[in-house]
Amino acid sequence: MAFSAGSRPGNRIARVEIHEFTYEVEGLGLDASGNRCVMRGGRSQVPGFALAIETADGARGEYCTSHSGKSGVIVGQARMLAQHVIGMDAFAREAVFNKLKRLHRHFGAVGHAPIDIALWDLAGKAVGQPIWQLLGGYRERLPVYASTLNGGRAGILDSPAAYADFAAHCLALGYRGFKAHGWGEGDPAEESAILQACAARVGGKMTLMYDAACELRTLADAIAVGRVCDEVGCYWYEDPFLDAGWSPHAARQLKEHVKTPLLLTEHVRGLEPKAPWITAGATDFLRCDPDYDMGITGAMKTAHLAEAFGLDCEIHAAGPAQRYCMAAMRN
Repeated sequence: MAFSAGSRPGNRIARVEIHEFTYEVEGLGLDASGNRCVMRGGRSQVPGFALAIETADGARGEYCTSHSGKSGVIVGQARMLAQHVIGMDAFAREAVFNKLKRLHRHFGAVGHAPIDIALWDLAGKAVGQPIWQLLGGYRERLPVYASTLNGGRAGILDSPAAYADFAAHCLALGYRGFKAHGWGEGDPAEESAILQACAARVGGKMTLMYDAACELRTLADAIAVGRVCDEVGCYWYEDPFLDAGWSPHAARQLKEHVKTPLLLTEHVRGLEPKAPWITAGATDFLRCDPDYDMGITGAMKTAHLAEAFGLDCEIHAAGPAQRYCMAAMRN
């Protein structure tokens, strides 16, 4: 049996384009912690960028990142890494992945993602197949839940009752799950009141989830809110407090006091750093994001890591790359 590992010269990456842009969003402002939040009368200029890869024979792969608010960091890294893929085989995604993984070892790895995803786009176009089928394919339909931004004090999500009203509105639209992000101050009493108001309005009709977004300041605060999560039957408790979701030990301490499953590792970049969270029993669900975790290649590696341990892997955000990964994952 003959085997050749060579590639056609036309498959070599000849050009990487990065296009930056901004767009305006009404009703969007910043809270006390600098988070994007809903704000009556607010108006924000949001940055974004798109990346395209072209081979010597003219094939193109393209991607527009769905995390526009963080595009400054991502595009800076992508620009630094792009020069290193020129001349590489556009279909050798694993080779590109490992080269970029080494190059960004001193950084957060987020600039790797748009390059990887654009290469998957190029491969899908080359064979006329959607990426989820190239990944193996598992499902064609996905359940969805509604997720808030952080609440703002200037109207809209400005009280527990407003959160409950919005949950009921989402239920009327057909959503069967609702995730609340609270206020940037991280007051445990206020955060608890949001959960209790939502449960009183839609409990038993919607699956409730809570994302503290690392705003709660102490373990004690995280325990207090976690016990309210237990009380109202939250499906998960996400990124509880100001360890930034980086400390497996802190999460293990929280798990000793709270029954609600924890969802962590959104802020833990890449495959290997997520593994200790599983072996330490520090999270109940693993988190990944193709826009943050080295693209579709990295996200699927994380999903398979979780699968090997019998864990579910929850995909952060809702862009096209995220949907392709979810459509190819059993867990």
